[in-house]
Amino acid sequence: MARLLGIDVGTSGCKLVLIDETGKVLKQASREYPISTPRPLWSEQNPLDWWEGVRSCLAEMGETSPDAIGVTGQMHGAVFLDAHDEVIRPAILWNDQRTVAECEEIDRTAGAENVRRVTCNPPLTGFQLPKILWLRNNELDRFRQLESVLLPKDYIRFRLSGVKATEVSDASGVGLFDVPKRRWSSELAEALGLRESLFPECFESSQVSARTRGVPGLADGIPIVGGGGDQAAAAVGTGCVEPGIVSVSLGTSGVVFTALTEPAYHAQGAAHTFCHANNAWHAMGVMLSCGGALRWFRDTLAAGKSYDEMTSAASRAPVGCGGVTFLPYLTGERCPHIDPYARAAFGGMTLSTTFEHLCRSLFEGVTFGLKEGFDLLAVLGATASQVRVNGGGAKSSFWVQLISDVFQAGCAAPSVDEGPAFGAAILAGVGVGVWPSVQQGCREVVKLERFWEPQAVDYSGIINRYKELYTSIGGWNHLIGS
Repeated sequence: MARLLGIDVGTSGCKLVLIDETGKVLKQASREYPISTPRPLWSEQNPLDWWEGVRSCLAEMGETSPDAIGVTGQMHGAVFLDAHDEVIRPAILWNDQRTVAECEEIDRTAGAENVRRVTCNPPLTGFQLPKILWLRNNELDRFRQLESVLLPKDYIRFRLSGVKATEVSDASGVGLFDVPKRRWSSELAEALGLRESLFPECFESSQVSARTRGVPGLADGIPIVGGGGDQAAAAVGTGCVEPGIVSVSLGTSGVVFTALTEPAYHAQGAAHTFCHANNAWHAMGVMLSCGGALRWFRDTLAAGKSYDEMTSAASRAPVGCGGVTFLPYLTGERCPHIDPYARAAFGGMTLSTTFEHLCRSLFEGVTFGLKEGFDLLAVLGATASQVRVNGGGAKSSFWVQLISDVFQAGCAAPSVDEGPAFGAAILAGVGVGVWPSVQQGCREVVKLERFWEPQAVDYSGIINRYKELYTSIGGWNHLIGS
């Protein structure tokens, strides 16, 4: 029976999962690593920390010869390499907001309408392309050293194999990828004065892209498939590879995701349209602070309380939190607002506000943001016969019930929720012929075990209050962000 390894290079840490072809988890390991915020709105990591984390997990698992490997990880990050394949500077991450001017430069130079026609998205501060232009505009000496740029998971592929490669789902979030044609855009590269050779060869997600070479404790020649961006891989892990199923990922960021048969895109760009790992396309709305907002609250304001204690407190508070509203925009926002200057806030507090009110408003605010993303996907024709919830937040029955109530849709959680690493392992199996397609692999492996039905709770007025709070402080946000 095949043994399939999924490697996920996340934001807070890496996770490795080994499964068999029934989907049973045989082994797993994880490691945390730090994140750096050297300036306001900046977010960086050392790629060597990712690699050391993966190596440590491989050593712990002791699996020297899996049949295939799938790689996944945080999207959009920029790993800058010189001619000797050395890292030039810390990687700039998906939630970094320093590139407002570069996004404007892309539209101005390449033409806003043209950019959206080719990439199906506007240029966004989180994407990789603006980061490359930022390097050229702000660190010219380093830019002159630049020989290649990799996405985070692709740096791990490179360290495993010596091969620089990517795949269509993660490449779609660079900002220089022709999403309908599933290839790099020579047209945009030329318009922006960038060498197309900076970017690696691109594969489909289940294609074999490389083979292991020279990794201590790991046999040479193991196939490595293209893999996927973390959201595409997580969608594979929940079976969200066919229309009619919506997945909600409750990780550091929050993502509402649906499969598409055609590359339809949102005119305002708040919802992304990317290539999917199933040889088709997907649309998703991405909130930058989801579980990250809970972690911030725990570490900053919760006086040493655990997540379970915060959830218990939230469950004791009334719907609407006694008038308290939380805006979750701790690192700017991407969806439903393309607004790098958006700020978080608690509004409506009084002397009667309790810790329970604050905790519930935290969960409600994040959930309302996800609902706005869900509504944007409906504009693209997405329907939801079922919402499949995954990520660390899916462990909270309180939170998933809240999502079911706010979305007014039935929710389910997979029996195996190992996140993107599980989906990457499925892609690895497709790549070596365990299953004939991603869709078939998901049908055979993904099982659901927990279900929630919506309760008759009217959140419409509370959501309107949430929207009005963002509108009312918008001018102040831009004043302090400028």
